[in-house]
Amino acid sequence: METLLDLIEKNPRLSNAELAVLLGTSEEEVEKKIKELENGGIIKGYRAIIDKDKTQNQNVTALIEIQVHPKYDHGFEEIAERISNFHEVESVYLMSGGYDLCCLVNNKTFQEVALFVAKRLSTLEDVISTKTNFILKRYKEQDVILFDSQSDDRRTISL
Repeated sequence: METLLDLIEKNPRLSNAELAVLLGTSEEEVEKKIKELENGGIIKGYRAIIDKDKTQNQNVTALIEIQVHPKYDHGFEEIAERISNFHEVESVYLMSGGYDLCCLVNNKTFQEVALFVAKRLSTLEDVISTKTNFILKRYKEQDVILFDSQSDDRRTISL
């Protein structure tokens, strides 16, 4: 039922009745399938996407690249799990390139991010180095466009 997952991912506010109509099935069947997906750990949660530029929130989002020394027989799993357990960390990813892992720290002040990296993350035994990147502006998030389309008010000049 990949289509059900696609619909829920695009709009988690759709009711079971609306999903049933879109899928051509019964509301009871949709409810049953959603319960199975939730209980099976496939659906992990539901979330709203907020355009933080339009709020008074002055907190930041940081993407922190982390170079680590993986453990024998554990690879990156052990250190990724330890990083995942920090309450500041929203997401952790295994990466290719110059850094091994990347974590997302969201809705914190610059100072909170700096202290987290300096005192908690970089002091972990297996962390070799970190690189912190701050998100300056969001244009699209989880397939949702966050900017209002504006007409181009530049003029054409001929020389």
